[in-house]
Amino acid sequence: MQNYLDGLNAQQLAAVQHIDGPIMIVAGAGSGKTKVLTTRIAHLMKNGVDPFNILALTFTNKAAAEMKERVEKALGNTEARNLYIGTFHSVFARILRAEATRLGYPSNFTIYDTDDAKGIIRSIVKDMNLDDKHYKPAFIYNRISAAKNGLVDAATYRNDTHIQQEDARSNRPLLADIYDTYSKRCFKNGAMDFDDLLFKMYVLLTNYPEALAKYQGRFRYILIDEYQDTNVAQYAIIKMLGARNENICVVGDDAQSIYSFRGATVQNILQFQDDYEDAVIIKLEQNYRSTQTILQVANNVIGNNANQIPKELWTDNAEGEKILLARTMTDNDEGKFVADAIKEQQMRNHYANKDFAVLYRTNAQSRAFEESLRRLNIPYKLVGGTSFYQRKEVKDYLAYLRIIVNPQDEENLKRIINYPARGIGKTTIERVIVRADQLNTTFWETIANPEIDGLRSSHTDGFVMMINSFRTMLEKQNAYDVAFAVGKHTGLVQELYNDKTVEGVARYENVQELLNSIKEFTETPDEEGELHDKSLGSYLQQITLLTDADQDKGVDADAVKLMTIHAAKGLEFPCVFAVGLEENLFPSSMSLYDRADLEEERRLFYVAITRAKHRLWITYSNSRYRFGSLVQNDPSRFIKEVPPAYLDTTFTGTGNRPAGNTSSFGSMFNQSFDNIPSLKKLADKLAAPKPAAHTPSPDFVQDDATAMDAGMQVEHQKFGFGKILTVEGGTANRIASIDFGPAHGVKKIMLNFAKLRIVKS
Repeated sequence: MQNYLDGLNAQQLAAVQHIDGPIMIVAGAGSGKTKVLTTRIAHLMKNGVDPFNILALTFTNKAAAEMKERVEKALGNTEARNLYIGTFHSVFARILRAEATRLGYPSNFTIYDTDDAKGIIRSIVKDMNLDDKHYKPAFIYNRISAAKNGLVDAATYRNDTHIQQEDARSNRPLLADIYDTYSKRCFKNGAMDFDDLLFKMYVLLTNYPEALAKYQGRFRYILIDEYQDTNVAQYAIIKMLGARNENICVVGDDAQSIYSFRGATVQNILQFQDDYEDAVIIKLEQNYRSTQTILQVANNVIGNNANQIPKELWTDNAEGEKILLARTMTDNDEGKFVADAIKEQQMRNHYANKDFAVLYRTNAQSRAFEESLRRLNIPYKLVGGTSFYQRKEVKDYLAYLRIIVNPQDEENLKRIINYPARGIGKTTIERVIVRADQLNTTFWETIANPEIDGLRSSHTDGFVMMINSFRTMLEKQNAYDVAFAVGKHTGLVQELYNDKTVEGVARYENVQELLNSIKEFTETPDEEGELHDKSLGSYLQQITLLTDADQDKGVDADAVKLMTIHAAKGLEFPCVFAVGLEENLFPSSMSLYDRADLEEERRLFYVAITRAKHRLWITYSNSRYRFGSLVQNDPSRFIKEVPPAYLDTTFTGTGNRPAGNTSSFGSMFNQSFDNIPSLKKLADKLAAPKPAAHTPSPDFVQDDATAMDAGMQVEHQKFGFGKILTVEGGTANRIASIDFGPAHGVKKIMLNFAKLRIVKS
């Protein structure tokens, strides 16, 4: 059997060999905390501590299983199976089953998952005759969850003046009644929800001294992983369980505390020394993951936080490459830059797809990267999220758009006919399907036919009228105008906007990103000079070709990972792209006016930086579509906190490369493939500087398209000044060939959709 202490550095060894008394192990990113935690458990057992007396708490079942396996391997016996190792929820569920009768529950009590809990809340709202659009089950569930994790029961919730004022301001004064009814219904059903596993454990230890004494005697040594992620309830339970022996070991990193939205509080780790005055503090500062350059950048960034445990990561690894800072013109260009850079690194340095991770602040940002990776046939996988076009709210919106273009699409019609709710129930839909089969007609023809009695109602008539009104827009309006009208008049956007839960905000951001992509589609000129159809049908065809790509083929084996930074915590990759580093996006606009929130955003950036082993890119764009408008962006304040000496700014316009060229792929082609005509042609196209953007005249006002004719001088908002060569087509679809000179050449433009001003001589 190998010596389980082999390979530990001095600080790791000190943390492992400390046995009695409180200890806090401040484990910097990539410093081997899991190894220290598992070796410490093995050392306790090696020194005579009964495994039945050791409690180790984690946040994931995977981490718990890995810890138990490592301890067993280190000791070479099966005693590790007697350890109490698991997540907070799994360990406390085990204890609560043994003690259930004290709390009035059966030992085989049911554990409700999130969907179960929301279903009960939904029925309570219905029983109370409340508007479920206002008293949304998801919102109420999150409100109750936050209360339980803050150790606030239904009675305390009702009697807390501050809470009641907050509910009154949100126009939800009956939340306390719903919480009380929900708690009673769960108890009557012999069930606990996920949050009850913490809350009821606290109640057990608080209200039953004999139970507290029993488990204080049982768990003589307590170890907690990721202590910076604990919430109020977890903190209180740990404090009570460890009060007798104070053999409590916490492992964590305050610089990686990024889950306040889940109730985690960084104060738990920051105040550990106040809770245990004789606590030993050991800092693991040697990093085994990243290059010296990456660590220096991480240290400098996190050093701007005032509220932290001071530490300085260092490494014996190589100095490594500079951090490449890339500025792009738009978020779509940002996606193209990342995809090109991945392809370049694969060809130049032989990286595999799985060696790359693209980390962003919000899931809505994934679209540009998904589309660019697909275009280069680079397999990818979204981790902890659903592909942008597969997200429910996006599919719902697209279903409306597809029905407008093709109302015979029965599947999409059934998807949205009663969403948002408009009084068309399941029974009505089933009857329509049966009648359509009898008459050999489509679903749409059945509800739209005024001759068919017995099935139509004011609700179905209103729906048909609404869809038909959208369809009349198809000839005269572009894709964005139609899509915007759909969001506004169906109530779809308002429905999502009203949901202020974390999930609701994310869904709202996703539909806004969908609208942004449609807006960009209608306003971006075709780079080949060919006519660019701005219609809704054209847009849907384009994204269908994207979304039909077989992205899952071979993805798990070798794929670029796309994920939020929150989802990336605990992971590492040879190459990392930290993207979207712009003010109001990262840091989020919601965090700019509170120091604690801003410091958590900076910790999030720190986590992104420290995921990288060898290479790190930081990207941002000058402009980004937000809420249907092209918004100019300032670089994130966090970029300014990175010392210039560690940055390669070639791609920000401050180096030798033209600022408008956002691709490194072209230069690589020029160096390596001059003798291959097809690649040389592509390289020349990528490397060529783009023409300067045209600034419209101060008096620019779009003129009536019907007044335009061959021979006229015109001004385009993007292409500048040009001459109309020919005009073809009828009134509704006039197409002009316009010569915009050497910069843009001759372009065919649909005059009805173009932004053109007639230049009067």
